[in-house]
Amino acid sequence: MTDTKKDPMVPDGDVNPINTDYTVGQDNIVMNVGPFGLDIHNRVFAVSAAMVIAFVVLTLAFKDQAEPMFSSLRGWLTSNLDWFFIIAGNIFVIVCIVIAISPLGKVRIGGTEAKPDYSYAGWFSMLFAAGMGIGLMFYGVSEPLAHFGTAMGGTTVENGARTDWAPLGAAAGDAAAAQSLAMAATIYHWALHPWAIYAVLALGLAIFSFNKGLPLTIRSVFYPLLGERVWGWPGHVIDILAVLATMFGLATSLGLGSSQAAAGLHYLFGLPLGDTMQILLIIAITAIALFSVLAGLDAGVKRLSEINMVLAVVLLFFVIFVGPTLDIVKGFFSNLGAYVSFLPELSNPFGREDANFSQGWTGFYWAWWISWSPFVGMFIARVSRGRSVREFIVSVLIVPSLACVLWMTVFGTTAISQVVKQKYLAVTEGELPLQIFLMLEALPLAQITSFIAIILVVVFFVTSSDSGSLVIDVIASGGKVESPAPQRVFWCTFEGLVAIALVMGGGLVALQAMAVSTGFPFTLVLLVATASLIKGLMSEPRPGKP
Repeated sequence: MTDTKKDPMVPDGDVNPINTDYTVGQDNIVMNVGPFGLDIHNRVFAVSAAMVIAFVVLTLAFKDQAEPMFSSLRGWLTSNLDWFFIIAGNIFVIVCIVIAISPLGKVRIGGTEAKPDYSYAGWFSMLFAAGMGIGLMFYGVSEPLAHFGTAMGGTTVENGARTDWAPLGAAAGDAAAAQSLAMAATIYHWALHPWAIYAVLALGLAIFSFNKGLPLTIRSVFYPLLGERVWGWPGHVIDILAVLATMFGLATSLGLGSSQAAAGLHYLFGLPLGDTMQILLIIAITAIALFSVLAGLDAGVKRLSEINMVLAVVLLFFVIFVGPTLDIVKGFFSNLGAYVSFLPELSNPFGREDANFSQGWTGFYWAWWISWSPFVGMFIARVSRGRSVREFIVSVLIVPSLACVLWMTVFGTTAISQVVKQKYLAVTEGELPLQIFLMLEALPLAQITSFIAIILVVVFFVTSSDSGSLVIDVIASGGKVESPAPQRVFWCTFEGLVAIALVMGGGLVALQAMAVSTGFPFTLVLLVATASLIKGLMSEPRPGKP
């Protein structure tokens, strides 16, 4: 299969388009600012840009007050709404499975005769790099270790409430049980649920754009429920929420990436740690992302994603072969079994005694994934034309989930084995961003593999930033896939500025707070979009169906 060039908005074969008088860009303002051309949605761009600029200015102006505010905001949202996020995550998984096994799975994105625009290799590389990226590098070692340590420590109760961070009932003093529980909890956060969140919105965007003929923007998914009102303020609000959720979800990842890159550079070359180094890295990598943004989807994001996938596979198999190989191989299957076994308890939204885990870990993760869903969903939609709905869901849900299980098993099992069998405690004592480098330090060729890890963090950073900028610009330009380059430069630049503002205004807590606060309203949007998606799929013709 080779990449093909065609107008993606022209269907191949039978579709059931939506008849509307709305045309893409009809509400846009087209103008020149000096030598630069602009083609922007008059409401969505103006409100979104104003809110982002105001956030950056106010956070930098009142950074001393920002940190406690962000800390309180994150704590309130995760402690009061964790049940809501967990229920929503369960709904998205169930909906995906039902659609895939139902006759709706035969619907083809782009029409009954549509063919894929990208090969499987190129498709998987792009959706995986955009969908997880920096998170795998940051949490691949640190999360399994964190859950293992808290599970081994057992439960602690003060004033009738648990104060430990162990998942479920812990596994005090039992290393094997603690490892099983730790890996199950980690996989729960990185497998089916986050990818189901992405799949639901991505599928909605793909069907309503490539089959129904509507603009490639979030509001289009709501046409079956809102009708022509989707082009007015109800639609404006949906797209504005999507822009803000994407912006702050990306900023969280960029902040994590800069902290890990800084830790790696300090470890390898002795460069100083601190906010200044993180800010310099954000500036430098945002500048690289700008070049990729200007190069476009095929020349920029696709090429970088494929490079990153090769490097990630090289690092992954290196650790498999020089690490505890037998433990890793056995662990992959036993971890899958543990995940299935613990899944009902981990996904239970009510009556949880492990409040710190369900709120501080799961609640944050689900909000973070949901805040990423407009960006990842639209990006996956753009590169998934020609796939059947069943093929789409299986590929987006199962294949990346198994890849995440493998990644977490390889890095998590290696780190836990170093602690339990080799008594190598340095990996547990290091800061979260540094733990992957400390794990690699105990393996051969540590300098080389650590340098590869830094490159991976940087390129994941770049692919997330440039693909996110492309997606935000599509939303803010009323669904125009091709728009003037200065607009993409604007959004890419402000992603970096928001990350800098959050790093200066409270660090990791601030990053997490904004991901959760924008993820909450967009969860409501996504739940309604799910109902609209099912209604849209039911009206689509299927290959072989008269």
